[in-house]
Amino acid sequence: MAQRFITLILLLCSALLVPHSAQASLFGESSSFGQKSSQSRFIPVDKAFAFDFRQQGDQLTLSWQIHPDYYLYRQQIKIEPQHATLGAFTLPEGIAHHDEFYGEVAIFKQQLVLKIPISQAAEGASVSVTYQGCAAAGFCYPPEVRVVPLNAIIASSAATVNPQGAAQPTHDSAPVPAELPFSPLWALLIGIGIAFTPCVLPMYPLISAIILGREKPHSQRRILILAVVYVQGMALTYTLLGLVVAAAGLQFQAALQHPYVLIGLSVLFVLLALSMFGLYSLQLPSSLQTRLVQWSSSQRGGSLAGVFAMGALAGLICSPCTTAPLSAILLYIAQSGNMLAGGGTLYLYALGMGIPLVVVTLFGNKLIPRSGPWMQYVKEAFGFVILALPVFLLERVLGDVWGLRLWSLLAIAFFGWAFVLSLKTHSGWARALQLLLLAALLIAARPLQDWAFNGNTQQVEIKHLSFQPVANLPQLQAALAQAQGKPVMLDLYADWCVACKEFEKYTFSDSHVQRQLADTVLIQADVTSNSAEHAAMLKELKVLGLPTILFFDAQGKEVPAARVTGFMNATEFLAHLQQTMPR
Repeated sequence: MAQRFITLILLLCSALLVPHSAQASLFGESSSFGQKSSQSRFIPVDKAFAFDFRQQGDQLTLSWQIHPDYYLYRQQIKIEPQHATLGAFTLPEGIAHHDEFYGEVAIFKQQLVLKIPISQAAEGASVSVTYQGCAAAGFCYPPEVRVVPLNAIIASSAATVNPQGAAQPTHDSAPVPAELPFSPLWALLIGIGIAFTPCVLPMYPLISAIILGREKPHSQRRILILAVVYVQGMALTYTLLGLVVAAAGLQFQAALQHPYVLIGLSVLFVLLALSMFGLYSLQLPSSLQTRLVQWSSSQRGGSLAGVFAMGALAGLICSPCTTAPLSAILLYIAQSGNMLAGGGTLYLYALGMGIPLVVVTLFGNKLIPRSGPWMQYVKEAFGFVILALPVFLLERVLGDVWGLRLWSLLAIAFFGWAFVLSLKTHSGWARALQLLLLAALLIAARPLQDWAFNGNTQQVEIKHLSFQPVANLPQLQAALAQAQGKPVMLDLYADWCVACKEFEKYTFSDSHVQRQLADTVLIQADVTSNSAEHAAMLKELKVLGLPTILFFDAQGKEVPAARVTGFMNATEFLAHLQQTMPR
């Protein structure tokens, strides 16, 4: 009996230790629990972007402490003085960031500090600071506005005054370079591959002899140094080319993202690729090539300075096999506008071309493969590599569906070309290779098969959900009253919310999601302008940021457990609807 009594006491004590939220869910108090769980993974905006300011004399300091996994948009930061004049200041360039819907943008992480000179400030002057940011997990906050009071400052002739009385944070004067979607290390592999083309590999023994000169035999250490110096001279030329082209591309980066420019660049890439297939030859004019060769020949082989100069000049002498790949890489770099990646990519490309030369110079012709048709095949293979670049660019213009079809066409062409080449070999392993190539060709053709044989279903435009728009709380309340006993879904949307666009593209377009919502009244509030009415509605609905989706039952009351905060893909959203959606 005593043992049972003690067990009962222990059970009662353990029940008291259960957290309140768990008790609420056990005993039916799901409202507060559901609302808390839907937003618990995102923090309030003041914690995500802790803003502070300090004025010391005529110097105003604005600072943001940015929480890990959160970021501020550079272009969303606006500084507007009231009854004051601010001097010119520079907004840092930020970190390059790719948004699927907004392209290349700049963001700030961890910390941002701005020091702004105050030229003049009247009594009661202030500065309005606007900023907006997102969480990396797919959640964006509405633009925040903070009013910073200023101490009075008498105008000084020493300060740099903006006559309009507004700060100039050089949003557009410092373009942000884009990250290259392909690693620059690919340039190293391309350079090594170009070394085995018919225009380059046979020249290496001759170049090796010119590097060593006619002096007495060198030691292996000296030979290695001379070969490396030659390659570094060549790499210097290519690196400078990369820096110049990337710098030019940075200045015109906005123009280089225009669809017409992307199409023009794609046509150029195709023309360059055709030269790799032997349709025509691309190289420097013969007169210029002759002059460069004469300058190179006048250098003394065997000396470090002479060999370095030879390498630098060799970088300018483009053979028919190297002109097209080099031009393609330069155009690719210009389109990105990234100087660091541009110079590094060309350096690695030259280094890749130079590695076989160093080997030949050290060990002689013994390690060079015999010349043959295989070198022409290597050249043609690089034609397909160049053809991948226009597909990458056109994908931005035509969209994902047509991009997939272009990749499919390119893969079919490559595997078909490789299969035809494999027919020239009759060994046993060639048969296995042919089967693999045929299998790869069939797999690559699948997107085109779906397009060709299911044209009637695929050509139908994807059906999107039809929402009833509301702009404020009274309109929302009226829409809920008119729902006629049906459940309601309210989607809070804004153009500055990337995840909201992802919801539209990937989640709301799903046929299973649409069927699940067939008997639901769909309402959408577009709060892009973040007006006072929008702010009041978000506050009343206790919305931290976007995307947020609310569900209301047939009586017009919100179902907190069904609230969605942050992005969900179609599968997750469908499961969420099936579990929590009001009936």
